[in-house]
Amino acid sequence: MKNFFKDDFLWGASSSAFQIEGAWDKDGKGMTVADFNSFKKSAVQADSKIASDFYHHFKEDIALMKELGLKTYRFSLSWARIIPDGDGEVNPQGIDFYNQVIDELIANDILPFITLYHFDLPFALVEKYNGWESRECVDAFERYAKVCFEAFGDRVKDWQVNNEQNLMIRVNERMNMYHVAPEDAERVRAQMDYHMFVAHALATNACHEMIPNSKIGPAVSSTMTYPSSNRPEDVWAARMNDNFKTNYALEMYCFGAYPGYYQQYLNQCGIYPVTQPEDDGILKAAKPDFIALNYYRTLVASYLPVDTEHPFGTKVNDIDFDLYGYFKIEKNPNLQATEYGAQIDPMGLRLVLNDYYEKYRLPLIITENGLGTADQLTGDGCIHDDYRIDYLKNHIAACNDAIADGVELFGYCPWSVIDLLSSHQGFKKRYGFVYINREDHDLKDMRRIKKDSFYWYQEVIHNNGLK
Repeated sequence: MKNFFKDDFLWGASSSAFQIEGAWDKDGKGMTVADFNSFKKSAVQADSKIASDFYHHFKEDIALMKELGLKTYRFSLSWARIIPDGDGEVNPQGIDFYNQVIDELIANDILPFITLYHFDLPFALVEKYNGWESRECVDAFERYAKVCFEAFGDRVKDWQVNNEQNLMIRVNERMNMYHVAPEDAERVRAQMDYHMFVAHALATNACHEMIPNSKIGPAVSSTMTYPSSNRPEDVWAARMNDNFKTNYALEMYCFGAYPGYYQQYLNQCGIYPVTQPEDDGILKAAKPDFIALNYYRTLVASYLPVDTEHPFGTKVNDIDFDLYGYFKIEKNPNLQATEYGAQIDPMGLRLVLNDYYEKYRLPLIITENGLGTADQLTGDGCIHDDYRIDYLKNHIAACNDAIADGVELFGYCPWSVIDLLSSHQGFKKRYGFVYINREDHDLKDMRRIKKDSFYWYQEVIHNNGLK
């Protein structure tokens, strides 16, 4: 296989603050929505109180990243570690911690690639404003972003604003939507989504103004949907599933306005968000430098007509919702799936990379891609994760094919650098190149153990791709 990866390709790995750091209330950090929701499950799985304890192990963990050969490390900052109540006093101990992490990465020749917001809104903003439903949250986020750019922009030039807004908005837990009346949920969700877009634009504009030579862009949960048949209605349904779950967001990020099909839906359902006169200029000025995408699977959809019980716009389910008048999600009989139900499809990655590059003509980076499963520590003290190696090998080959197709792909950051807290499966579901020796309710010794996939990925990076 011919290698199409350029010499400066960014081989990396990813994590997020609430899933890796631990120290949830140490040194002045405030509680987040992610903390709040994890504590509700503390009796049945690990929570965010300790997680992988990166807060106390960051030097050891960054030394492992150096040994692995990472060119970049994509990680998130905890808003509540920097501004504990979201919009009040800045916490100097939080700034100091991230300064230490950034300096340690740079000392080990690893490029810091920072996400400002990864599912962990300061809980105080929920209590004060109902979070993103209020314009006050937009102002708070703009201030937080500027604090980060001022504190870290002398060394960090590569930024993502938020992680998977298009997926986050569909998950009630991550938006703290439980108290919203069911009949009002979609209006509130649309308003929250819009406010996050405005906040994203304000942060993008501030980054370009405050940090010379900076690059900033969105990170989306990518979707590639196949039609369940070659009936025109099913082909349209598959297209609309992609549009409603990802493409509408990319249109807003790249062009500063909702596309017509999404405006029509919002208006017809009577849930078009409240806007401000200045928003149009803010949104259109915010030009991303790249698109980051997280890829785990593909979907299949068929056309779903309305009926007397389900009028236009009725939703069923949340993450992979069906939408009456548009689409219904089906199972793909041609693909295998992980034990947690994600269907494995490397070709879908090649397709979605081509799709996004053809539409938006922006450089692309993959900031999440990986296989989550229950790794086992064997009697020889090793973790033999050939299944993860096979998964990543096939997806890296798809990246190589996409580059050969003409896609400008400049980085690949699998999820995750080390084992970390899964929102729904705790430490039962592991993704990392490094095993953390703990269970959900037994911390053991928290030892870091390199998996077989660690040594394999080390060779991939050394060879700048697959041999």
